[in-house]
Amino acid sequence: MDISLLSANNFNALLNAVFTIKFSEGIEHGAELISVTEFSGYSPLQRTPFSLVFRTQQKNEYYEQGIFTVTHPEEGNLELFLTPLGFDEVGMKYEAVFS
Repeated sequence: MDISLLSANNFNALLNAVFTIKFSEGIEHGAELISVTEFSGYSPLQRTPFSLVFRTQQKNEYYEQGIFTVTHPEEGNLELFLTPLGFDEVGMKYEAVFS
């Protein structure tokens, strides 16, 4: 999947779907896509910038920002730069921003 061609529309139908994030060799966590957000006011860009927020069930640990493999069973693999956002009542949230 060519990451430069992706838009928020590619992910709207996958909202609440479960992905797998591979943080390192042998360390993977299930992650629910909990948010797809478009950012307005960037008309000169080729695509409207957007963000994805994934939530794992990690309660006491998280991984530093970095590039990780995010996999959906039907859509395949993406290499995404993820930033930890913090914990909520379910687990740890990570964000990927596309500009």
